[in-house]
Order: sequence, then C-alpha cells, then structure tokens
Amino acid sequence: MFVRTATRKNKNGTTVRYLQLAHNEWDPVAKTAKMKVLHNFGREDQIDRAAVERLVGSLCRLLDPGRAAALTSGAELTFIGSAAYGGPYLLDQLWRQLKIDTILTRILASTRRSPFTERVLFALVANRALDASSKLAASHWIGRNAHIDGLPTCSDDACYRAMDWLHQVQDSVERKVFDQVATLLNLEVDLLFFDTTSTYFEIDEPDEPIARDQRGVPLPDPENGDGDGDGDGDGDGDEPVMKGFRARGKSKDHRDDLPQIVIGMAVTRDGIPVRIWSWPGNTTDTALIRQVKNDMRDWTLSKIVWVGDRGFTSADNRRYLRQGDHHYIIGERLRSGSAEAKAALSRQGRYQDVANNLKVKEVRIGEADRFVICFNPDGAERDAAIRERLLAQLQELIADTDALSATQRAELRGVLSTKPGLNRYLRTTPNGLLRIDAAKVKAEANLDSKYLLRCSDPKLSAEDIAVGYKQLLEVERGWRDMKQVIDLRPVYHRLEERIRAHVILCWLALLLIRIIETTTGSTWNRIRDDFDLLTVATFTGPTGTFRQRAELTKPQRDILTKLDIPTPKKIVEAIPTANG
Repeated sequence: MFVRTATRKNKNGTTVRYLQLAHNEWDPVAKTAKMKVLHNFGREDQIDRAAVERLVGSLCRLLDPGRAAALTSGAELTFIGSAAYGGPYLLDQLWRQLKIDTILTRILASTRRSPFTERVLFALVANRALDASSKLAASHWIGRNAHIDGLPTCSDDACYRAMDWLHQVQDSVERKVFDQVATLLNLEVDLLFFDTTSTYFEIDEPDEPIARDQRGVPLPDPENGDGDGDGDGDGDGDEPVMKGFRARGKSKDHRDDLPQIVIGMAVTRDGIPVRIWSWPGNTTDTALIRQVKNDMRDWTLSKIVWVGDRGFTSADNRRYLRQGDHHYIIGERLRSGSAEAKAALSRQGRYQDVANNLKVKEVRIGEADRFVICFNPDGAERDAAIRERLLAQLQELIADTDALSATQRAELRGVLSTKPGLNRYLRTTPNGLLRIDAAKVKAEANLDSKYLLRCSDPKLSAEDIAVGYKQLLEVERGWRDMKQVIDLRPVYHRLEERIRAHVILCWLALLLIRIIETTTGSTWNRIRDDFDLLTVATFTGPTGTFRQRAELTKPQRDILTKLDIPTPKKIVEAIPTANG
C-alpha cells in the first residue's frame, strides 16, 4: 500500500498534483500486478491535513509505541529500543511525595557513599513491586528493561553496596519514613496490628550459632566493653544468646524441615505497614513482643491498642503489652480447653448485631480482662455443611468394621488418624470398635464460626473490639501480597545483613503499593497492568539521542489524578551529541 501522485497540466501551463492511496493487486489472468486506487485525497494543495494526521494516528495505535514513533519521526532517526516507564514513574513520584528520597539523601550526606545510592535503592524497591527478581537480574532490569529517572545503568555490585548501607541505617530510615508518612497521610495509630510470618531457605543446614543480644542482633565482639556484659550497651544485664539467623523453628509455611527466619510487621487500621522486623528462625513469641513493644515505645507514640492473633495470648505477652498506657486486643483459642474459654462459652446472653454477618456478646470473667464472643451466622452454616459431609464420609469408612479383626480395625484407625478432619470426630470404644464421637460433634457445633477476644481496655465498646480485631486481616493481606506480589521468597542472599536488607526493600515496596491502593480504591495488579502499557522509546539521530514516552490512556490519567501526580513529560530525556 502506498501514496500515488498523479499530475495534470492546465491550459495556462500550470501543473496540479493529486494524491491517491493505492496498492497493487495480482491479476491471475494477465499474470501481472495491477494498481488499484483505494482512496482519492484530492489536490495536494487543498488536502485536509488534519484528517490525514488523524488517520496516521489511528494506524500508529496498532503498532508498538517505539516502532510507531520511529516510523513517524523521519528517516534521519534510528529507533534503538523501548523500556517500561509507567510503573517506575508512578512509584518514583510517590517515593518523592513521601520524601523518602530526601530522607535517604540526607543520611547519605554524612557518609562518603555515592549519592546514587538513593537511586539504586529506589530501583530495587521498584523491581520488587513491578518485576521481582534477584539482585543480579534487577541490575540488568534497570536501564535495559525499565527506565529509572537518574539511573541509566546499574551493576550488581552497586546493588549489594546499597543494601549493605540500608541495613546499617535501618532504624533511622524506618523512623523517619514513618514520621513522614504519618504526617502526610494523617495515619491513625490508635490501633496497631502486629503479626508474624516465616520464610524458609532451600539449604541443608542452618547457620552456625553466634552471640546475639536479646533483639537477635549479632554482637560485634564478646569483649565489647559496654559495661553490662550483654553486648547491647543498655545496661539491662540481659545475657547474650547463641543463635544462627537461618534456624529451624515452627514454620508457618509448613516447612519445619528447612531453616527459616521470622518476620514481623506492624500495620495501621488503614493497612499501611509502618515497620518490619527480622529475627532468627527459632525466636520465641515472648522475645518478639518484647522487642516490638520497646521499639514502638521509642517512637513516642500516643496510647496504642495492640491487636494480635492467638499466637501472642500468653500471660507474659499480655503483661508486657500492658506496660505504659497501652492496651491490647488478642484472640483466644476456643478449642484450647482453657478455663477462660470454657467459662465464656458457658455464659448465657444475647448477641448484638454490629455489622453484616457479625454478632458480638460480651461476657464477664473475673475482674482483669474483658471477653467478647464473636459469631458469624453465615460462617456457621458453612461450618455445619462441611461437618455433615465429613461425618457422612467417616460413617461410610467405618461402616461394617465391627466384622473386621482387631488388627484390621487398628490399621484403619491408624489411617484415619492421618486425616485431621475425620479423626476429630472418631472415637474408639473400650472393645476397640470404631464409632462417631457424638459428644465431639456437639461440642464442635457449639463452636461453629465463633471466636473469642480478650481486651484490656475498659473504655472500648464490644463492637469496637470486634471490628478492631477483624481489621487484623489487613496484616494477613500484607503477608499475602509480600509473598505473592512482591515475592519475598525465594531469598537469594546468604549474608545475614543482606537478608535483612532484602526484607526492608520488600517492606518499602509494600508501603508504596498499599498507599496507592488505599488512595485510588483499585488493586495494585490492575494498576500495574494499566501502566505496563506506558513505555518510553529511545531514538538516535545526527543531533543526539532522545527518549519519548507513549501517549497516556484514560485509566492512566485517572490514576495520576487520584494520586496527585503530574503528567510525565512527552520527551523524557534529550542528550545532544558532543559536537551538537
């Protein structure tokens, strides 16, 4: 297809040129190609140039943005390639809005490190959010596959040096970032949600134990001379402990066979992650709560109600959380058989509707804490239906087993013991017969879709206690995104300081993602897909090299408006030649 020019000479001797859109068609009879006119544009001096421009623009939308720009920029320009631009630009602008770049730059100013360290750290955070990979792969991603403002290229050594420095200044960075985010977003930290997870490593043996302080941080030297002998310099007299960082412990990923580390995260009621911690894989819950409480106390926050799941309900943890003017909301295990659980379930009373599918009933047990039973009617129906299916399956398996020998029944009993859902309702009579445990069925029915909450705050209403605990799902959503979107695992690092720095990078990426989601009301996956379409094309010519972005789509403009982010420049970068 091509533009054909036809000429006609007027009687006065002037020449008139006409433009036509034509293409060649093969004539099978004449066995030759013949030209066919598809459209007449009219006289060249009277052509509707605006209509032609609209046609060219429509056709260019069918092409890759970089290729379209190369075809419309003139023969003197050469198209070099294209890279992702939308996602990095979006994250970078939010990074600057939160003044994280300023925070890092000010800390860097007191060191001899390169000022590009801030750009490298941002690029690693953007890589986690957009195309999570190893640090070696990320160094290739920067510049080649993604345009990072102020960082045309990056080496893997630069990535590792930046991570080592981030680990050194972690406490200062976390504190300053929190202050900045809390101020800009007016964060409410009256409720602070805390939960832990674990991530495992595909290695055969755990790390060698080394001396650590009570926070799990390695001691630089046993003879450190800090005056109290524990290596942390606080004079509290705590004895150092011998632990490896990647150690075997109770895995939340059901991989107790592999070494792991424990990671904790504190999240506001809006789902904004404000701080993250890393501990050796065999750290106890009591040690976790102690450090988290102390660290957040050092931030001089006002009164906080700590919200935690059932893993932190021990008396020592509760006592420690009560120190100062703080309180807690903690889940209790109804199936634990504890005196509090039994007493709560035995109390009579009427449930109060507080939200869709949520009823609450406060019960008094002693004078110390308040207890609230939460009940979800829809969930109870689902639990009952599941139990009925399990009982029907179990009844089918044990039917006619009375005729079996004692050995055969014992073998079947052993098989069923490996199926927790069925084993829960199975009992064995004194004669060795297999029966459904009717008492257990009745007890489980009484627990359908109920959970028990313990609260130390005398002023919170039962509704606030229930709704506050329900928001703990924000932390669980954070862990899910950390593992599935940001790809916390696999961790490719061996050195402890780089593993810790990797966790911090994941936290910063989650912080940016969650702020974007809460501000726009859309999911990060959808936003990321929209901004994947915004690329930047690189061209070179006689006068130099320039980079030009693709046209913005309406969804992209809407997101930028909601986040109060300016529209990116059309020409992203222009580099003239040395003699130009």
